[in-house]
Amino acid sequence: MEHFFLSLPVSLAASQAVHSLFSRGFLAAMFLATALMVLTTHILQADDTVVRELRTGERIIFLGDSITQGGDQPGGYVALVREAITTRFPITGIEVIGAGISGNKVPDLETRLDRDVLAKKPTTVVIYIGINDVWHSKTKNGTSPDRFEKGLRSLVERIRVSGARVLLCTPSAIGEKAVGTNELDGMLADYSDITRKVAVDLKTGFLDLRKAFMDQVAKLNKNNSDKGVLTTDGVHLNPAGNQFVADRMLEALGAVASPRASGTEGKVLRHVVLFKFKPSSTPENIAAIVSSFKTLPAAIEQIVDFEWGTDISPEGKSNGFTHCFFVTFKTEADRDAYLPHAAHKEFVSVVGPHVENVCVVDYWATP
Repeated sequence: MEHFFLSLPVSLAASQAVHSLFSRGFLAAMFLATALMVLTTHILQADDTVVRELRTGERIIFLGDSITQGGDQPGGYVALVREAITTRFPITGIEVIGAGISGNKVPDLETRLDRDVLAKKPTTVVIYIGINDVWHSKTKNGTSPDRFEKGLRSLVERIRVSGARVLLCTPSAIGEKAVGTNELDGMLADYSDITRKVAVDLKTGFLDLRKAFMDQVAKLNKNNSDKGVLTTDGVHLNPAGNQFVADRMLEALGAVASPRASGTEGKVLRHVVLFKFKPSSTPENIAAIVSSFKTLPAAIEQIVDFEWGTDISPEGKSNGFTHCFFVTFKTEADRDAYLPHAAHKEFVSVVGPHVENVCVVDYWATP
């Protein structure tokens, strides 16, 4: 009995000490949990709707399906974005990474997000998805609207927790005929609306690529073809389509070139090209070259005016330069977008074998 009463105060003190330690640990845990909850809420409520300029050291990852996988090949839209950013921002160390896999749908992106995206610590993630979620519905392997929306939300939230901004893109096209006449236009519109809703709700960046894409197709598709305007097969991008998508991505990412040089306000940039053709070039060769050059204004939206002519000077000082072309741009940035454009590169491949000499002059002019 004596031993019992002697041990009671000791046991009581130990109990109080344990309780005190537990209380402090519990409070610390609660504080940490609250802080994490506040931080997570702040991250998830980030606002990416305002387009900002790119920053030094950014790492941009394009996440998507076969369009993005092909886009990371030479001439693809991801490669063109990479090339343009390197040209416009040469010393910033901005990195552009393609993470597209053929056949992917939203659930596939969820599965590989950690490995293919978050592990690379991006600052910006562009999600260009939805084609297969719709297209594969024809074989009952698509993604339901509800699952599509939940998956997009999950992707955005997980990327946001990593600290990266998000740019959501609507699915572009399955068929290039007039809007409303392609088989899956209705579903694409519905899934584009879902993408738009998620972007608005979660305040992500948003690129309505479908609208921009189909508006451009409507301008160029005079024969109402189901393919061959911006795509090879109604879905996958051809050179013009890759360039068009790259241009829209650059705008949405804030990858703008430097502002106008001082003193150029109210002026236009003339790009003058003179050709001296090889003696071996036939009139038919030269006519084909002229015809090819004349298609560029329709293919390259940065061109605001175009004219051409042949030398008729009585002075005889042309030194063999017979053909002169004027291509007009609003800004140097538009000219810089024109030079690596896929349509321009294709023209260069046509004219190259026939040119003995070329002279190029650019100057600012008052229209």
